[in-house]
Amino acid sequence: LCIKMAIWCWAAGFGFMFTLVVMVGKLRFCGPKYIDHFMCDFSPLITLSCSDTSTAQIQSFILAVIVVLLPFMIIIVSYMFILGTIFSISSVIRRQKVFSTCSSHLMVVSMYYGTLLALYLAPSKGQSTNVNKILSLLYTVVTPLFNPIIYGLRKHDPQAANHKLKK
Repeated sequence: LCIKMAIWCWAAGFGFMFTLVVMVGKLRFCGPKYIDHFMCDFSPLITLSCSDTSTAQIQSFILAVIVVLLPFMIIIVSYMFILGTIFSISSVIRRQKVFSTCSSHLMVVSMYYGTLLALYLAPSKGQSTNVNKILSLLYTVVTPLFNPIIYGLRKHDPQAANHKLKK
């Protein structure tokens, strides 16, 4: 089952991105050959095109809904069920432990998906390239950087964990 799920994820990711690559490959580029961004992302590349990009932008939006919004909504619904379960726990101490674990994960997920939603689903007209760069930097660098820090804050005894590593 794990192998099938991994293959499905790889195939879906490749298929989704392949359709965008084909769509962008059909565009004409006659302007500058300089992308004002940290990486070759979809929106900075689209701005360089001198042909009609509306079809590619609509396709990108639909794919973003499938790839970004749908998983985020599944996570939010899952957390609604988790919160319902947390509130049914009678012990206050256990409830706080479970909530502490879930809240750190939800913080990372919210930061990651929040920037993705703002970047790929919000209208890009009138949005400055600097905002686009900052949002891209947030989900590619800052979130992975903070992930171990946020989960590390949950450790009740960091010195004991460090001592175990030294042995």
